[in-house]
Amino acid sequence: MNQSAVFTADASPISAELPRISKRATLSVALWVFMLVAFALFGLFMAAYIMRMTGPDWSQLGMPWQLWLSSALLLAGSLSMQAATAAARAGSVTSSRQLLAAGGAFAFAFLLAQFWVWQVLLGMQVRTAGNPAGSFFYLLTAMHGLHVAGGLVCWLLAMRFSMRFTVGREGVGEIAWRIALCARYWHFLLLLWAVLFAAFGWLSPEFVRYICGIQA
Repeated sequence: MNQSAVFTADASPISAELPRISKRATLSVALWVFMLVAFALFGLFMAAYIMRMTGPDWSQLGMPWQLWLSSALLLAGSLSMQAATAAARAGSVTSSRQLLAAGGAFAFAFLLAQFWVWQVLLGMQVRTAGNPAGSFFYLLTAMHGLHVAGGLVCWLLAMRFSMRFTVGREGVGEIAWRIALCARYWHFLLLLWAVLFAAFGWLSPEFVRYICGIQA
């Protein structure tokens, strides 16, 4: 055997270390995945809503003015969260706390306004049984409200962290990325509500039948 053709393997251990994934990246990806799943869930219910509209027993609901109020409150909450993120990134911790608190307060007020809408509709004899439009309205707004309530839990955690936060100990970025995640979720809630609001207010059985080519 040609001795020059003999090769020796390096016996040194191969490092099995994988690159570390930061906590920020993990939570950011987790939030994106959650929002994608939630969007798909709402999409399925909206598809069922649209298909059900073509039924002969469908009676379109009126739009209580309180829905405009709740929409304005959710929009204000989303804008407050975005402003809180910008303030935190600029190093203005006090302003970011105040804006973060305002964003959560607007979201809580949104839930109260939605409850008010329910009371108005119940006073108009819109029940969960009898009119499928009413059933879908209560179902979809309740689902959205649960997502808002879940967001408020995360908001409380962010508020708790911001209250014990000091620049020298944690760094401005530690509070900024937490607020940024809240802001992203608030924007998502606003997008979902905009779709629901448009469906409740302007999507009619006649339009659905026309688009789908269904004869009345």
